[in-house]
Amino acid sequence: MELRKDPKIKMRILIVANSDLGLYKFRKELLEQLLKRADVFICLPYGDFVPNMMEMGCKYEKLEFDRHGTNPVKEVKQINFYKKLINRIEPDMVFTYTIKPNIYAGMACASLGVRYVANITGLGTAVENRGVLQKITLALYRHGLRRSQKVFFQNTENRDFLLKHGVVKGEYDLLPGSGVNLSQYHVYDYPEDDTINFVFVARVMKEKGIEQYLDAAAYIRKKYPQTRFHICGFCEQDYKERLETCHELGVIQYHGLVNDMSKIYQMSACTVHPTYYPEGLSNVLLESAACGRPIITTNRSGCREVIDDGVNGYIVNQKDSGDLIKKIEKFLSLTLEERRKMGMEGRKKVEREFDRQIVIKKYIEEINSIKGESS
Repeated sequence: MELRKDPKIKMRILIVANSDLGLYKFRKELLEQLLKRADVFICLPYGDFVPNMMEMGCKYEKLEFDRHGTNPVKEVKQINFYKKLINRIEPDMVFTYTIKPNIYAGMACASLGVRYVANITGLGTAVENRGVLQKITLALYRHGLRRSQKVFFQNTENRDFLLKHGVVKGEYDLLPGSGVNLSQYHVYDYPEDDTINFVFVARVMKEKGIEQYLDAAAYIRKKYPQTRFHICGFCEQDYKERLETCHELGVIQYHGLVNDMSKIYQMSACTVHPTYYPEGLSNVLLESAACGRPIITTNRSGCREVIDDGVNGYIVNQKDSGDLIKKIEKFLSLTLEERRKMGMEGRKKVEREFDRQIVIKKYIEEINSIKGESS
């Protein structure tokens, strides 16, 4: 598919993702920059944030698919859907995010000769765990990424794993995750009241460390009555009844999905993110650090990049409630000024390494490269 050469005719960019929330919340600034240069089409399941992106100027294409489905017939239909979509839109470039769009939209682009850039936002459990499903997923990834113009990784462990298994053979680069908007997430005054609030911000699911957080909350609340443990996020798995019970008992305070986190970050003393989910790079940690809040998180890719242990927070062992309790108690032993300083060190770190403008610049360079323009 030939690139439009008439400068009066806008480029067309197609973005394929699996979540409207992720695209709008973490890539809104990128969308704004792309819309200045091109007609932008977004293809993803309909959600609450689709109207916001349409108001920005994006053209919406509805996508219906099962994020966790493995039915071969339905998966083949997904590839054919992308082919028909690409033939109709005729994009100059396609940007894909998350596993299935990377694979299936990548296959469609490769077969039609369309330029595409994939973003590895995490390997997912299918690749993380050894077995037949891992082999199948890696084979699909090799096929889906075989003709990509560029593959963006969000952490070195994901990059090294896919390179080792021969999945990516072309151009690739490393991004600081989705980056963080340093203007939107500014430093809040550190809370000085006697109550010490800890916050868990994530989908409520086992792999995000909810079991370890609940264990810690029960132990710490009993020993340190001045503490409070908050949970913000929708239930991905069947935890609602348990959370409601813990809420009634005063172990935790469950807020459900919170769209505006500003008030939560303002009152929080520390963000606890005991995840062992195979993600690219944690946006929760980036946002918390940008707001000047210390973080306690696991020693795994996607988390350890955001933390300097003992400087802007503490690292804990995966799936280890005892270690999490130990690190929370260590945090509680700090003075108010030491906690405040720890939060400010986190802000300095994201300013140095995780500004969202770094991500936007990398994407614009990809567009400019096919236009023959300098970046």
